[in-house]
Amino acid sequence: MKTPAVLRRRVLLAGLAVLVAVSCKDQSKSDPPAPEAPGVSSSGSGKRLKIAVVPKGTTHEFWKSVHAGAVKASKELDVDIVWKGPLKEDDLKAQIDVVSTFVAQGVSGIVLAPLNDSALRAPVKSAVQAKIPVVVFDSDLQGDDHVSFVATDNQAAGKLAAEGMAKKLEGKGSVIVLRYQEGSASTQNREKGFLDGLKTKPGFEIVSDNQYGGATTETAFQKSESLLVAHKAQTGVVSGIFTPNESTTFGMLQALKKSGVNKKVKFYGFDSSDKLVAALRDGDIDGLVVQNPFNMGYLAVKTMTEHLRGKPVEKRIDTGARLVEKEHLDDPAVKELLSPDLAKWL
Repeated sequence: MKTPAVLRRRVLLAGLAVLVAVSCKDQSKSDPPAPEAPGVSSSGSGKRLKIAVVPKGTTHEFWKSVHAGAVKASKELDVDIVWKGPLKEDDLKAQIDVVSTFVAQGVSGIVLAPLNDSALRAPVKSAVQAKIPVVVFDSDLQGDDHVSFVATDNQAAGKLAAEGMAKKLEGKGSVIVLRYQEGSASTQNREKGFLDGLKTKPGFEIVSDNQYGGATTETAFQKSESLLVAHKAQTGVVSGIFTPNESTTFGMLQALKKSGVNKKVKFYGFDSSDKLVAALRDGDIDGLVVQNPFNMGYLAVKTMTEHLRGKPVEKRIDTGARLVEKEHLDDPAVKELLSPDLAKWL
């Protein structure tokens, strides 16, 4: 038979146990969750953020600068990136396959420069359905499935070239535009900006704007040669030429040199490389519209990281562009833009 003292002690212990349980339950409601470590997913999975960066191609100097900027952002923000894209900028199937592979792998997010403004819509939609957000950069994509668009204002950039050429030609002349390739939103907008800019100058005639150089320097060179012959550039009837990206600019440069009309035609191109900058200094190119690909890669990865960590991001982010002519080449800011230090990142 238990004594009254023993019974009282057991009742007291049981009461204390109830009070401790209630206290723990209340504490779990009121305490905020522990802050996440940098680089850790906000989904609660505990995995580091892994962001896939898919460029249009991997050979042009432009994309190397984008890659370096993406690496800088990944180190500063403590996330992992995987850089993978097609070798050439006309391999649409390869880019679609790369995006599909990243979706299957379940990466945290995809940063994409679409080769075609409509063909990549389905892969992007598949990513979003798999709860993998997409940031588009460099070249726009139809639809609104992507979180943000990080790029140059390409129409405004094209108008910069038109203004430069109009000034150099003193308001009149016959002009050729060698386009890049159909479906590339970024270059289409540059071409439109250039043509719209010249339309405001009544002294200009566009003698050709329906030819495409294609994705490589070789195809651009071949098309440039044909254009120069067809429009009798050697007779002096062509006053100016505009090309909307690195490969068309270099292909046209080679064709102008081969035909002997370099320095006789006012030539404005887009993007930069060591060879293009050397041609600008030598007077074979009159102006280059230069983007900031390093900043583009940096901001694209930063935008995706902020979105994954629950921060609001802008729907459209302009990464900037400027017209560089020979007299600007010794400007320190231009030097940094044309020749960023990529070695420390790649």
